[in-house]
Amino acid sequence: MTAKIYKPSKTATQSGQAKSSRWLLEHEAEKPREIEPLMGWTSSGDTRTQVKLSFASKEEAVAYAERKGLAYVVVEPQETKRRTMAYSDNFKTSRVGQWTH
Repeated sequence: MTAKIYKPSKTATQSGQAKSSRWLLEHEAEKPREIEPLMGWTSSGDTRTQVKLSFASKEEAVAYAERKGLAYVVVEPQETKRRTMAYSDNFKTSRVGQWTH
């Protein structure tokens, strides 16, 4: 079983950076989910996929995985491709072009 160590991205619906500065370690599923015949819910006997451990740094997460003998993969965060702006930047006097509808 391998574990994935990654830094979650910022949510698209919020402008804040909450919960995006921590590194997460989560286990990948050993077997696929199954559909229960009685209720139709999806279920799994693998309870490790329900656990997400958070760490302050990537090094702490890697040290934990090595200490516990877990195979792990580190996924580096990608840089944002666009410049973040506030809505009020549309009305600045130093704006290059005129703001139009």
